[in-house]
Amino acid sequence: MLEFNQISKRYQLGKQSVQALTDASGSIAKGEMVALCGPSGSGKSTLLNILGMLDMDYQGEITMSDVQYSKNRMEAAKTRRNQLGFVFQKFNLVPVMSAWENVAYPLMLNGYSALEQKRLAIAMLERVGLADFVNHRPDNLSGGQQQRVAIARALVHKPAIVIADEPTASLDSHTASVVIDIMKSLGKEIGTTFIVATHDPRMASHCDRTIELLDGSINQEAMKWAS
Repeated sequence: MLEFNQISKRYQLGKQSVQALTDASGSIAKGEMVALCGPSGSGKSTLLNILGMLDMDYQGEITMSDVQYSKNRMEAAKTRRNQLGFVFQKFNLVPVMSAWENVAYPLMLNGYSALEQKRLAIAMLERVGLADFVNHRPDNLSGGQQQRVAIARALVHKPAIVIADEPTASLDSHTASVVIDIMKSLGKEIGTTFIVATHDPRMASHCDRTIELLDGSINQEAMKWAS
């Protein structure tokens, strides 16, 4: 479903050149939940940003359902809007919007009517257990509730892929388990692929597979599949 071949990325930091990724290759099947793991500086966030079309300055080729990723900014923005969803460690909710308005935002960008935006957003919030909080603003929600809003926002337009960057890092153990279960169950139901960059062993252990990066390269010997 998603294939990436010979992905390399070099940063220029002042006079110093840093090789963040070197010839990273792999494939991720439709509906898989895959963890990108590795120490800080291993390249996992860089690869996540490239697979999420947030960084298009790289070498190599990426295809989704046999369609090559475009490096044209307008085309990439259209693909992100239609095919991708995002979940971040810091939630990135709009503080002046209610929960349902935050969830409806991708639907607004994709041209849904106002009536459909609200209907679908509230339905997705019900799916993540927040039926009683649809009109609450982020500052009236707990961290776990905010992350559930973020998950609902990422999934409401039924994207092919959700990019998740450390989605459980700021949550306590119980809340993290709830969030992981919601991500996994809804992802499987909708058929969405999750690609998760994480340091959290709780998150990685619930994924179908882990891809370990080390010094900008994929450690093939350390790749693991869930039993």
